[in-house]
Parts: sequence; structure tokens; C-alpha cells
Amino acid sequence: MTTPNLPLLLEPEALVLPVNQQHYRLVDLCKADQYLAGHIPGAVHVAPGRITAPAPRPGLLPDMDALQSLFAELGHHRDLHYIVYDDEGGGWAGRFIWLLDSIGHAHYSYINGGLRAWQQAAMPLEQRPNQVPASQPQLQVDLRPSLTLDELKADLHNPERVIWDARSPEEYRGEKILAAKGGHIPGAVNFEWTAGMDTERGLRLRADLAQQLQALGITPDKQIVTHCQTHHRSGFTYLAAKVLGYPEVKAYAGSWSEWGNHPDTPVES
Repeated sequence: MTTPNLPLLLEPEALVLPVNQQHYRLVDLCKADQYLAGHIPGAVHVAPGRITAPAPRPGLLPDMDALQSLFAELGHHRDLHYIVYDDEGGGWAGRFIWLLDSIGHAHYSYINGGLRAWQQAAMPLEQRPNQVPASQPQLQVDLRPSLTLDELKADLHNPERVIWDARSPEEYRGEKILAAKGGHIPGAVNFEWTAGMDTERGLRLRADLAQQLQALGITPDKQIVTHCQTHHRSGFTYLAAKVLGYPEVKAYAGSWSEWGNHPDTPVES
């Protein structure tokens, strides 16, 4: 089976409905009440809580049983092309794409701006929930899209790496503290996730995002490692760097909920 190619960044108007469920899986990562109120026709719903790990480190991958269950429900197979969106500009959708990378599955697209852009373009919605025939995938975890705390800490001042902190400036400066320690990973560069979204264009990626990042030293010649508090907001920044064609993008999935609560991690503020 061959799946017709779609770009990573898919404009709402470019999605041809109905999608062929044999080749494509349209995944809605909106809030449950929003999904029931209106979603893109043919989309199946995945609750964002299903793509996180339990506390105290929700940024990490779900365990293998949870991944197997989720992707079985989605009818996963090796040639399936996922088309993903959410209602917040790409945080949960980007995290789902990281999940796909983490099981070695590279066939996916993100609807630029998600549901907000879809609605702005006056595209159709439906209220009927969708399900698809289940499959029995045999998944394996690929560790390459992620860095662990130990890996990051052991090589913290690598000049070939940029740590992209997607949290708010107040969190970055240590003024808003959501862990045992406030501040940021030494050397990290702060660019809040929502700053990469165009509020006038339905939360699509900003047209000047590449220039904004270049000015901060978040450049494609470096390994990009992105994080936030729980690798939700940095789902967007992970996705954005990939959309911009950055060749090496990784998530520090433990994020500040891990780093800021660890007794032996260095912090700047």
C-alpha cells in the first residue's frame, strides 16, 4: 500500500474531504466538549491525557501498554498517514507528532492553525463521534526524538545545541515557580510557545517565525532541544522547528517538572 504524500504543514483548505480511512487517520486532540460540539468531518478524538505519562513526570512517554492500547484504537499500521490538529494552535498536536516520532512513524501532517484556522476558513464541521476498526500494532520505542535528564545534564554546555524553553518569561526568570526550584536550565533560550502563533490568522504559524528564532540564536545548524513544564507547550515548538526544516529536533520531555524538582540540577534565573 502507498499513501499519497501530504506536506507536514497542511493548510485547512488543502484537506480534501472525506479522508480515505484506509490511508489516513484524522486525529482531533481538542477538549472533549469541543469535539462533541464540532470537529473536522471524519476525525477521531484522542483525549490529550492519553498522550501523557502519570504524575509526577507527565511529560514523559506513556508506558508501552498505554501506547499499544491507544494506537490499536486508532487502527495503526505502518503506511497510515496521520493528519492531526487541536484547538490551541498546536501544543497537543505537536506532542502527538512527537509520539509518532517516538514509535518510529514518520507519516504525518499538521493542519496549520488547527480547529481555529479551520473555523476561520468557514470549513465544515460535524458533531457525530467517529471510530475506526482497531488493529494490533507491535510498537517499538525510538529514543532518538528525546533527550533524558542525565543526557542533557552530562553535556549541558554543548556549543552545537540550543535549549529552547517554551514557557512564559515569568517562569523562565523564576518569578512564577511551578516546581521546587524556579528559573531555567543554564543557557536555555526563552521563546514562549504562543509567540510563534499568528492570532490574526487562526493561530497558524507566524510567517516570520524563522526570522524570530534566528535572532535568538535558535538556528538550524544547531541541535534543537525543546521543553516547557510538562512537554505540552513544547509540543508546539517541537513541531514548529520540524516545519521550519530544522534537521535535528529533540524534546527534553521530562521538562521543568523533572528538572525543577531534581535536587542536583543547576538552575539560572
